[in-house]
Amino acid sequence: MHIVLGRFQPFHCGHAWLVEQALERGDVTIAIGSAQAGGEVNNPWTANQRHAMIKAWLGNRDARIVEIDDINDPPRWVEHAKKFHGEGILVTSDEETASLYEQASFAVLELPRERRESLEGWRIRKTLTMLSTIHDDDAVREVMKGLLPIEITNWLIDNDAMYILNVIGQEQPYTG
Repeated sequence: MHIVLGRFQPFHCGHAWLVEQALERGDVTIAIGSAQAGGEVNNPWTANQRHAMIKAWLGNRDARIVEIDDINDPPRWVEHAKKFHGEGILVTSDEETASLYEQASFAVLELPRERRESLEGWRIRKTLTMLSTIHDDDAVREVMKGLLPIEITNWLIDNDAMYILNVIGQEQPYTG
């Protein structure tokens, strides 16, 4: 079993690449972290919404999706997460996550970070926040095409899921 772990706020092209790499190697579990989070600047979408985004992207491809609440205790994280994603090989491009799992004697396949700066979740959320007031779906698709898989952009549009970013942005100061 190959495991891809992330908050997926939102599921972007970097996440898609990691899952594709994992799918080429065998069975895959996609583990949605911080499952309890939602409605916040850094975690706008609920676990159910992120689950739906990923399913929209997967289409007919087969992967198990699990949701894991954050315990905010890095030394105990891997033990906690294993209860949900099981044993296997963690597929990641995040050095901190790789190190955490390796310290727990968990097998890790660390892949190179591709376009890391442009694919940081906070940058994508800021871009989507700016686009949340645009009522031109084709323009949104054009701006996001290098950052989000089209299935995710379409899911966000079809479910009016960018609006939450505008609401949250007005309620809370941006923390980066």
